[in-house]
Amino acid sequence: MALGKLQKVLISDSLDPCCREILQAGGLRVQEKPGLSKEELLREIRDCDGLIVRSATKVTADVLEAAERLQVVGRAGTGVDNVDVEAATRKGVLVMNTPTGNSLSAAELTCGMILSLARQIPQAAASMKEGKWDRKKYMGMELNGKTLGVLGLGRIGREVATRMQAFGMKTIGYDPIITPETSATFGVEQLPLEQIWPRCDFITVHTPLLPSTTGLLNDSTFAKCRRGVQVVNCARGGIVDEGALLRALQSGQCGGAALDVFTQEPPKDRDLVNHPNVICCPHLGASTREAQSRCGKEIAIQIVDMATGKGLAGIVNGQALSKAFAPQTKPWIALARALGTVLRTASKQAQGSVQVCTLGTPLQEAGSYLMPAVTVGMLAGGVQKEVTLVNALLLAQEAGLKQVTTTHRDVAPEPDSSAGLLQVSLQGTPHQVAGTVQGSTPVLRELNGATFKRPAPLAGPILIYRAKASELSALSTLAGLLGKVGVQLQSYHSSSTVAGEQWSVIGLSAPLSDLAELKSRVTEVFQLHL
Repeated sequence: MALGKLQKVLISDSLDPCCREILQAGGLRVQEKPGLSKEELLREIRDCDGLIVRSATKVTADVLEAAERLQVVGRAGTGVDNVDVEAATRKGVLVMNTPTGNSLSAAELTCGMILSLARQIPQAAASMKEGKWDRKKYMGMELNGKTLGVLGLGRIGREVATRMQAFGMKTIGYDPIITPETSATFGVEQLPLEQIWPRCDFITVHTPLLPSTTGLLNDSTFAKCRRGVQVVNCARGGIVDEGALLRALQSGQCGGAALDVFTQEPPKDRDLVNHPNVICCPHLGASTREAQSRCGKEIAIQIVDMATGKGLAGIVNGQALSKAFAPQTKPWIALARALGTVLRTASKQAQGSVQVCTLGTPLQEAGSYLMPAVTVGMLAGGVQKEVTLVNALLLAQEAGLKQVTTTHRDVAPEPDSSAGLLQVSLQGTPHQVAGTVQGSTPVLRELNGATFKRPAPLAGPILIYRAKASELSALSTLAGLLGKVGVQLQSYHSSSTVAGEQWSVIGLSAPLSDLAELKSRVTEVFQLHL
């Protein structure tokens, strides 16, 4: 995908001044307008190429629809709950976040919550302010020797675990992605959830809010926990079922809870907030000067790097596009897109199932970004508007591409064993194309079973035709046609003979407006601009 030039960025939430300063130093025009109403945001966003938000701005589908030039939404923080990522993807808008910016602040708040639960510090402080001296009422517990269950062992979860180990806590945990070997390196023994519930004195959650994590702690799981378990949620409201938590608190099954987040913020139902064994904060996980400065700085640098073509980081919905900035992958993405276009044109359809096969060790990890690039080529020129690496796979099924899959084989045939080979086929049909990269030029190696001993460059205006191998008049007719309109023949490559016919690929200085004279001499002909 060729990104347009980023020129104007709107910052719609309060951010550290360094964010604006870095953007301006990177050559971008910046509008800083925190606190906009939705109607004001819809007006302001129309001519902006970038939008930076924290948590207050809701980037909904209608906001994205109103943003005619928008290329990127930057979230200065970790979660993107306030951004309609699917709507952004559909429109080809990148969404990026700063996943490390507030990790330490969120981890430290979690540790503070655990300490506060253990010693009832907020309740004791409030009692003192009321003029009381209740030493016996606020009997606490030591953390040394207690077991902490950490659900979610990403950046924040592991920071919490290592800090609480310093208090002598035994840390166990669960994460479907992090391997037990990895978690063992930072002192967390991974166990199945069913074994975690009954072993914990404290449980802290550090997962994203997903269908699989919504209500992770519920009536059923609380019943399996050790009586008096203490629960901390500084991640996302909804991971702990608030109704189930209140019932567990009322029955004594849960001894205390520390909440920084709620399903609805601010919470209208005050029963949890007002419970004497609950301590809570108004979503302060990232509310430190250091985190805000770090997040503002990181998102600004990421957007400047994107604007200058230096690279992409923190991408939520277009990981394939991040590869497009790497010098070694750019020509392969160009090749994949070109092969998709050739396959669609040769097969006269963009429907069915497409198989993308990478061959050769250099392309071992390439399928993830070449598959969307092939899809872009397949959909180019169709009814979908602005098909990009960001939205290609999402739009593919709507266009009739039932499935786009990728496979890999470590060995590529000669002479492409060192560089690698990319094959794309339309399953259930004889249509298949293959190509490689020579230097930085994408080239066609095979078309529908016919091979090109000298691979044909796939760049600029090209004309492809199939004719009988014995029919020499096609080339002379083409030469005459080019002479009439002043178009130069820049390259000519012919394939092997299959069933008495050959493919020819001709590079032109400009497209031809009329192919009628050539059509009478060939079996089929088509033009592309790659």
